[in-house]
Order: sequence, then structure tokens, then C-alpha cells
Amino acid sequence: MSSAYLQFDQVSKIFPGVKALNGVSFEARAGQVHGLLGENGAGKSTLLKILGGQYRPDGGRLVVGGQERHFSSAADAIAAGIAVIHQELQYVPELTVAENVLLGRLPQRFGFVNKAAARQLVRTRLAEIGVDLDPDARLMDLSIAQRQMVEICKAVLQDAQVIAFDEPTSSLSHRETEVLFKLVADLRAQGRTLIYISHRLEELYTLCDACTIFRDGRKVATHPVMAEVPRETLISDMVGRELNDIYGYRARPLGDERLKVTGLHGAALREPLSFSVRSGEVLGFFGLVGAGRSELMRLLYGADPRSQGQVALDGQVVSPRGPSAAIDAGIVLCPEDRKEQGILAESSVAENINISCRRHELLGGLFLRHRKEAARADAFIRRLRVKTPNREQEIRLLSGGNQQKVILARWLAEPGLKVLILDEPTRGIDVGAKNEIYQIIHEVAESGCCVIVISSELPEVLGISDRVIVMREGRISGELSRAAASETAVLSLALPDMQTQATAQAITA
Repeated sequence: MSSAYLQFDQVSKIFPGVKALNGVSFEARAGQVHGLLGENGAGKSTLLKILGGQYRPDGGRLVVGGQERHFSSAADAIAAGIAVIHQELQYVPELTVAENVLLGRLPQRFGFVNKAAARQLVRTRLAEIGVDLDPDARLMDLSIAQRQMVEICKAVLQDAQVIAFDEPTSSLSHRETEVLFKLVADLRAQGRTLIYISHRLEELYTLCDACTIFRDGRKVATHPVMAEVPRETLISDMVGRELNDIYGYRARPLGDERLKVTGLHGAALREPLSFSVRSGEVLGFFGLVGAGRSELMRLLYGADPRSQGQVALDGQVVSPRGPSAAIDAGIVLCPEDRKEQGILAESSVAENINISCRRHELLGGLFLRHRKEAARADAFIRRLRVKTPNREQEIRLLSGGNQQKVILARWLAEPGLKVLILDEPTRGIDVGAKNEIYQIIHEVAESGCCVIVISSELPEVLGISDRVIVMREGRISGELSRAAASETAVLSLALPDMQTQATAQAITA
């Protein structure tokens, strides 16, 4: 049997007001994939930051290859053969793929960076692991999924003995996910020690040999054989309660047509698109990565310029001037990339909640109602169960699921909310937080708002939607009622050609 190469022994980490890790102990073996499960804020990412040298533990020991290790920086961890791929990507947007992959160890000639050698080295290694990326492309010009692949490649090319993945498939296409799965299998066969965090249980069952479950900064259980653990046991261990139906769908009476989009067209779409949403309806949009779903919503919201078409709300045409006009009309968007486009990273939770609606409440155009803003922030923290020490905590220190709740709170605080657009609202979020966000979606719909949900997770779209629109290659390829929206029916509209049932099952997993 393979040996325990990586050991956490009573590891603890304390932040102001929060005990992020409380005496966590477990082992990960060489030649195996060890999964970490738990709700957002349970301590998984904190543990990886200790492993990667970004945080120092406040107690306990880290043992790697039989040696106790104390890292003072990420460079120390890399030198010790440890690579961590964080959920919040670490890259330099202005640099190229090759420069990001080889950052800190770029080949040199006569004291200068040898760009040709760097380009060729990265091109060769990318081809070896099956990734099709231009080494000369700048990161800022790539999609989120492509940037994620660059981070994965950077870690793999370090030839580390320990590689940790934090939600690596959260933004990957089916093809890129297949490449990653093959890569993980190859690394396992080479005897590497792999740590794998994901909220997609099917993914964990596919990849992981063993798993450890966290809750509220503590280790709840370690299961040495992942395949033998029932799904219900994992969920119960993670959330401390049973979740029989995480989607919690409840039928509601739908009102008249509220949002009408007619002939909307822009650079990313193949043809003008039209659709409508009724008051109280949850409309799901599904499609493979690159289908044009997010681009359509950005046109609707005014974030991207449209070449033609119009948006009408309650029969009144909404000005195409930009997002501010959409917000004033009652249309809001929670973007897919919450880090870059959703949060004010250096600001507090309260500031992030109040930033939009405060424009209605300036005293004499100059002064803010601080007490009212504090009360509003506290009310939404309680209502949405945001895990934060207090309203003044910087939002960047919250987990991804709690950041998403704060963005939701920002828009729910808007007076006159009529259309809520959610682009991948549960990406990288645990099953318990997903359940809470689904309940918020149902509550918003029951208030009479239109809710549009874009998701790459087919079970999610089917679980929460009253109706599903499917997109493929910049077009709307079909529309299905809730009763007619089976996995097979949706995938037959999403795929260029419906090949085998195995293909469909792989994508839904």
C-alpha cells in the first residue's frame, strides 16, 4: 500500500473573530487522490493556503515526505515540491500564457529573457498534456476557463510531488474537464500526492480514492474508500442535516409577460435573438461553454453594445445607454466572474451591500445615512445567512459562497427590482449554500420578479426552472417547459449532434 506522503497534524488557523481551522488532522497518500469536502467557509481553502505557504498555521504541524515543514512564503512551498491551484486564480493579466506558466523561472540568454525558448517549451508541454492554447496570448484576452487551464498547466509543469486543486472545473468546458480528468489520472499513476476540492459530488466519486470532510473549521470524518460512502452520508456530514431536495422547487402562479427581448444582436451572437419572461417566472438558460448565454445577458443589461434590438419591461422600452439605465429600470445582473466583476474586493461587506442603493439616499447630495446602511447590511447578513464576523469585514476574506450572497443582497436591496439575472450563481459553492441560494431565487420569484438563471450544471437548471431556453453556437436552439425538460431533451438541443448516452451522462456529471 502507498505511504502517507502528506500529513496535517492538529493544524489550526485563527483570523480576527473567526477560527478558520480548529485542530485538523488527516493524511494523504502518494499515488492517490484525496478529496476535501465541506461547505463554503468550512476551512478547505484555508488549509490549502497553509499548504501553499500563503498562510502560517497558528498551531499544529505540516509534514511532507516525512519532514516537518514551516513555509514563510509561496516560494518556500514551491521549492519543497508543492503546487496549489487556488479557486481564486493567481495570474498576471498583462503577461502571456508562456510568461505566466514560467513566471519566476523564465529561461534566459545573456542575462535577458529568452522568449523564443519560453514559447517553445510551453507549447511543447501544453501539447503533451492536451491543452490547446497560444503561448503568446495575453491572459487578459482569454476566457475564465482558459485562464483556469493556464493555472493548472503552471502547477503541473512545476513537477511538484504534491498538487492541490481547489474547484478546478468550476469554469471549464466539457472538453477541458476531460483533459483535466486525464491529467489527474496520469499524475496519480506517476505516484504524485493529489488533494482535490470540489462541490460536484459526481466529480469526487469519479476521481477520488479517499476523502476528508470539514464543517466549521473542524474535521468531521475521513473516509479511506470514497466509493463506499453513500452520497447521503457525505451531504449530512458536510451540512449537519439532511437535504433531500436541494433545489426546493415550488410551483407558483405566473403573471403576465413582464420582460420582452426582441431581435437583440451583438458581436458574440450569430443572429438576432428574442425571448420573454413572465412575472414570477424562473427562466433557465443552458448551453455549453461558448454558446452565447452570458453574452446575450450582457447585451440585455447594457454591459456590451448591441447592434440592434430592444428590451421592454412592463411594456416600456428600456434605454440601451448601459448598466445604469438597466438598474434604474429594475434589471440587475450578478456576473459569472464575481471576483473581477461582482465584488469590491478591498471594501467591507456593508459597503458591497449598500453601494448601489445608496444613490437613492444621499442627504442633500452629500451625506450618507450611515445608521440606515448599517441596519440594512445587518438585516441582509441575517436574512441570507452570510458567514462573516461583522459587517465591516473585507469581502475578499469571505468564502466564494458568502461573497455571492453579498452580491445578491446588493441587488435585493434595490427598490423596484423587477428582473434578477444570475450568471452561474452557484459556481464553486457547496451544496448547503446552493440550497440557500435556491430558496432566495424562489422567494424573489414569488414576489413577482422575473428571475433568469444561466448555469452550466444541467441538474441545477432542471431543478429550479419553470422553463428552459437552450443555446448553441450563438443561437437559441430550443425552448422547453418544465414538464418537457429532461436531460436528454435539453442535451439534444445543446450539442451539435446528439451522439451517445455516455456523452450526455459525462456532461451532466
